Amino acid sequence: MKKKIIIVDDHTLFAQSLHGLIKSYENFEVLKVCKNGKELMEYFNAGNLQPDLILLDIIMPVKNGLETMEWLKKTVPEQKALALSMEHDEKTIIAMLKMGCRGYLLKDIDPDEFIHAMNSVLNTGYYYSKEISELVINGEKKDAFELTSREKEFLYFACTEMTYKEVASEMQLSPKTIDGYRENLFGKLDVKSRTGLVLFAIKNNIYQI
Repeated sequence: MKKKIIIVDDHTLFAQSLHGLIKSYENFEVLKVCKNGKELMEYFNAGNLQPDLILLDIIMPVKNGLETMEWLKKTVPEQKALALSMEHDEKTIIAMLKMGCRGYLLKDIDPDEFIHAMNSVLNTGYYYSKEISELVINGEKKDAFELTSREKEFLYFACTEMTYKEVASEMQLSPKTIDGYRENLFGKLDVKSRTGLVLFAIKNNIYQI
């Protein structure tokens, strides 16, 4: 049975191109294309078929991605969604993840990585980078994810609105030590940004959404 997708994006050309790309995949079909979160809400409220996955733009008129994720979290918390973004705005993406979004995609993503991302969310619940996804799915190199209690504490605070300087104060450590934690975890978890740290923390129940 084909996996059912809903696209929520106000850029008509991009949405149509994405629709065409998804149609080219054998195991996927598009149920509907919505121009904003309000149209998605109307779709759900009308009792229509719930999709397996929502591809959700962040910056939209009427009801944006953050507002839409907040509504989904309250109304259909089990619904899986992937964020789409023109820019890698870390603060917005982290907010989306904390609202229950299962990962993020940049709109210039390679088609092969795009389908990998969708399958990753549908099969494992979340989307990581290709390297992290393979480790989680295959269960390999588990030692890479054995974190100390202080590393887990740092990861928890990284999921909040705190700056790294504020995290240092909360953990009673120097900013230089916090920078060391961050860089060590970037290497250990094979991520390159705070967003990657947050996604790992959520997936591994270090931070509860």
